[in-house]
Amino acid sequence: MLRKISRITTQKKQKHRYNIFLNTPTGDEYGFSVDEEILIKFRLEKGMELSDELIKTLKEQDTLHKVYTLTIHFLSYRIRSEKEVITYLQKKEVEEEQITVIMKRLKQEKLLDDQQFAEMFVRSRMNTSSKGPKVIEQELFEKGIGGQIVANALEQYTPALQKEKVQNLLRKKIKQSSKDSFQKQINQAKNTILQKGFNQQFVFEAIQTMDQEEDTDQEWEALKFQGEKLYHKHMKKYEDFQLKQKVMEGLYRKGFHFDMIQQFVEEYIENQE
Repeated sequence: MLRKISRITTQKKQKHRYNIFLNTPTGDEYGFSVDEEILIKFRLEKGMELSDELIKTLKEQDTLHKVYTLTIHFLSYRIRSEKEVITYLQKKEVEEEQITVIMKRLKQEKLLDDQQFAEMFVRSRMNTSSKGPKVIEQELFEKGIGGQIVANALEQYTPALQKEKVQNLLRKKIKQSSKDSFQKQINQAKNTILQKGFNQQFVFEAIQTMDQEEDTDQEWEALKFQGEKLYHKHMKKYEDFQLKQKVMEGLYRKGFHFDMIQQFVEEYIENQE
């Protein structure tokens, strides 16, 4: 059955969409609406005859165009991975066949490229965060990207850049807790940096450098602070030799050097007796 287009009008609120009216025995009536792109693609005009099959195709094409426009809007905020786009469309309850068509078109138009996404993602994390390669790799995996694409993208994160970032993080962490022993600060910093996804060897090398930068005066002040706390904690329960042992054991567990601990006991505790 053929139906003739009786008139075409522009929608008031969406100027890029057009209402298609069709002839009927009782006059014209609204048939469907299409986007301007579909109107031009199929050269729709007044007097044109449409079969039921063509009308169905026009509606399907228009739905597909709506989904495409929606996806372009989603991509406008930032670059996305293929998995992110697919997940977004699935949440919008778009049919799988349509998702396949949309994904193919986006790739052809160079609007989706997982390699480019991975490279930009790594570059962004390198420049704006303290995350290491292992954490970044995991984040990319969660976005549906793995294998050689990730390996290629992570080449930007050179060993030299990683070492520099590890050293900066280590220095920053050491400065944050001057009340603790140098060794305790080092251990805490090491664990934090490893959790951020950096290579263990780079962390070890940075720590070796930091070991040479230990501030003896700062270490002594930290030891006195911790030692006095331990002394006042145990003095009500222990005395003499046992009190000294408890303080020394506590300071040793906190990472202080034995010779400094001995000096503190001699200068502080024995003077209290």
